[in-house]
Amino acid sequence: MKVGTDGCLLGAWFGTENSRRILDIGAGTGLISIMAAQRSNAIVTGVEIDDTAARKAAENVKNSPWSERVEIINTDLRYFESKEPFDTIVSNPPYFTNSLKCDDKQRTLARHNDSLSPALFFTKAKELLTPDGRISLILPTDTLDEWKNEAIIKGFTATRITHVQTTPRKTPKRTLIELQQSSGKELKKNILILEDNPGEYSKEACNLLRDFYLKIE
Repeated sequence: MKVGTDGCLLGAWFGTENSRRILDIGAGTGLISIMAAQRSNAIVTGVEIDDTAARKAAENVKNSPWSERVEIINTDLRYFESKEPFDTIVSNPPYFTNSLKCDDKQRTLARHNDSLSPALFFTKAKELLTPDGRISLILPTDTLDEWKNEAIIKGFTATRITHVQTTPRKTPKRTLIELQQSSGKELKKNILILEDNPGEYSKEACNLLRDFYLKIE
């Protein structure tokens, strides 16, 4: 899977302040893991189930300036264990459910949630996260309730939500969400409009993505 807008948005949006150990679930090409290292001083671990993608992610990490702080592990999340918990978990999870699968196994793994359901995700997150740690996700907006409901079952509540609109007139297709365990924090909600006009990034998008997009000055 190539680098996409979803990964860039999540990598630039999720909170890294005070992060010491960051876990990227479903690392793909390593994009978010590398962005996490760029935005923090944390030790970053990326978990990727597909061996070809994991090799490519490891190569990308090796060629980055932050390779000493990033590790890519090729494994199924179900079998992943860590001696130390993480204070930040970030993921751009697979998002297709009950839809036709393509012949390309890599694309199927990357796009279908058979291998990473909301129930599995939050079960493992609860095991791997510190009690006051944060989870950040980017999701198709029409699946948001499913993920939020599963999060509540596992003891997580949303603390920050950003709905992403491509242009001012379009409805949100993606949502960024941050969750914590029984945080007691007030939910912060806002909207991010990517383009004021087709091909013209909004001021908010420029501020968010400037450090990562060469075409944004």
